[in-house]
Amino acid sequence: MKIVHHNMNSTLETLHAWSEQGWLRRLDSAAAAFFLDQDPQAQPAALVAVAILAHMEGRGHVCLSLADLIHEPQSVLGWPQQAQPALRALWATMPSEAPHWYEALAGSQAVRTLATGSVDAGQPLVLGGSTDQPLLYLRRYWVYEQQVSLAVSQRAGAQHPVDQTLARAWLDRLFPPLHQQQEHERRQRGDVQWQKVACALALRSGLSVITGGPGTGKTYTAARLLALLLATSQNPSQLRVGLAAPTGKAAARLRQSIDLSLDSLQASLGDLMDLRALTERMDKAITVHALLGMQMGSRQFKHNAKNPLDLDVLIVDETSMIHLEMMSALLQAMPAGGRLVLLGDKDQLASVEAGSVLGDMCVHAHTTRYSVQTCSYVQETCGERLSESSAEGSALDQQTVMLRQSHRFGSAIGALAQAVNAGWIRDEHQAPQDGVRPGAYGLLAQGNREVASVQEPLQGAEDESRVVLPHAGKVYLATAPVSPAVVTEFALHGRPLARACYADYLRELHAAPVPATTPEQARESEEPHAQWVKRVLQAFDRFRILCAVHDGVWGDRAINEQVQRALVAKGLLKPEGEWFKGRPIMVTRNEKSLGVFNGDVGVVLPTHIKDGALRAYFLDADQLRSVSVSRLANVETAFAMTIHKSQGSEFAHTVVVLPDVGGDILTRELVYTGITRAKEHLSIIEPRTGLLGEAISLQVRRASGLSFSS
Repeated sequence: MKIVHHNMNSTLETLHAWSEQGWLRRLDSAAAAFFLDQDPQAQPAALVAVAILAHMEGRGHVCLSLADLIHEPQSVLGWPQQAQPALRALWATMPSEAPHWYEALAGSQAVRTLATGSVDAGQPLVLGGSTDQPLLYLRRYWVYEQQVSLAVSQRAGAQHPVDQTLARAWLDRLFPPLHQQQEHERRQRGDVQWQKVACALALRSGLSVITGGPGTGKTYTAARLLALLLATSQNPSQLRVGLAAPTGKAAARLRQSIDLSLDSLQASLGDLMDLRALTERMDKAITVHALLGMQMGSRQFKHNAKNPLDLDVLIVDETSMIHLEMMSALLQAMPAGGRLVLLGDKDQLASVEAGSVLGDMCVHAHTTRYSVQTCSYVQETCGERLSESSAEGSALDQQTVMLRQSHRFGSAIGALAQAVNAGWIRDEHQAPQDGVRPGAYGLLAQGNREVASVQEPLQGAEDESRVVLPHAGKVYLATAPVSPAVVTEFALHGRPLARACYADYLRELHAAPVPATTPEQARESEEPHAQWVKRVLQAFDRFRILCAVHDGVWGDRAINEQVQRALVAKGLLKPEGEWFKGRPIMVTRNEKSLGVFNGDVGVVLPTHIKDGALRAYFLDADQLRSVSVSRLANVETAFAMTIHKSQGSEFAHTVVVLPDVGGDILTRELVYTGITRAKEHLSIIEPRTGLLGEAISLQVRRASGLSFSS
């Protein structure tokens, strides 16, 4: 026993030393120490597993695959080169096979082992999977996973009655067929109107998932679904609809997109339906936190299974950003008979916190696993032919639709996004009839009117504060040799034919209306001031610098300082302390009492009254809101922001800044998400040649046991 106790202590000392080196967090080694307190007889392998489980949870994983950890520890951990000797030394003392790690954990009184049917006594850890493929969970994440799996399967399988004749008539109105010849050719090709199919499927179930890349029409489809529900409802005037998204910006964009689509649809339907009444009845789109009723200082929400949301339909956008715990809370709060419609891009970055719920839900979205019954229902309800699957699909598979055709991008940005998402780095020759498959670097090197050539390096001008940018393409890659000065150049001047930059909002900033000095002038100037604020915010949102990391010369912190210094040097900004006119800010913490939420971006501006206090202004679609800067404690300057924080936004000219080192942070999903924030022009900065390719080759696979029964 003494030898085992010594091994436990030496193992714990090693874990604490790794925390001191920064390879683990202090929280991770503390978790192992807590586990040892709970079970003084714990084996060394169990302590290591617990510390690494905590570490991986901090990186977004729901559980730890012990088989992967045992056989490829560096692949799982991604630690720096200097950590390798220490890792190998400890691994030499650990069991070499998964069953031995399984036994070490299963024998602990602090672990609930599912396979043995051990009693749930509130153990802090749960051991699932098999002896060969064990999965280790922190207890609460296992509970969330079970809740989500059960709720999704039950809701997706809950069938709502559908008048298929009525539904078919309305779907044909909402998605009118193409010209006869075009419609014939479409059906000959086997093309499916997936937007129409998505509406038909959502009509019959308590849960539906609509996924697709930017511009594939997810909110366009959701708006038509609302019209379909209104048309087929027995009490259309009582239909209660909610709209939500993870961030305030994404929620505002969802409402704006839904409103525009419904307005356009109203014009085409005429007196057949009163969609404007529906629009007026709907509350504004809000964050998921606000929808559920976030309780300050608590993980609990006002709305839950005992106090469900008062809604018939809830549409949630940007679902890829929703982590496992939040999805569990959302599903628990949905009323029994309500419809939940989840929209999102399964290929975007997963949530910052643990889980990749949308990705887990959409694992079969591309190939589809539609049953005979689903195919028959779709054909009768909307006239589209789906291919039956030979594999047995779950209830969720029957309710998942992937939209495939993007209408947002020009060929350059869209083709690059597709190549990155598919993992195509270089051009590859395929079968003769298929020609060349364009890779990311091949697209960037074409040198056509849309894509800039990367063959010429950036040339420094005589004025070292300027960098000559010779290309005018929709997509531009600045590759090594390149310095951070190129970022400042983009911020100040844009580039040829991609002129959106921070000069846009600064011009509006300096065109402020004359402030009021009397009460009468104040009343008269309030509306002109509001219109000016909107112009400033809209101009600011035309351009954004997106960084992959926080730290280093290519991180958002250094880039923010660099851009601000450059704007001050040009006399475009005049900082006076922390708060100053024109400072762009991003909220970093939810402040429900102030009406601001994590990720909200605004600009600090004066009020319409002379010598009035500065306020931070935010724009949600066309609605302004503002907060006194004296009340904002959790904000940071936002000339540059991380790609993670940019989700749910889009900008006319987007600059994606890669760091000078790769690592497990720089992934395909990160690059894809950055690229797809660009609406018209995209600039990518690659400080080291080949860095973009390294990122494309590294795909995130978060450990998860989430599955949905057939």
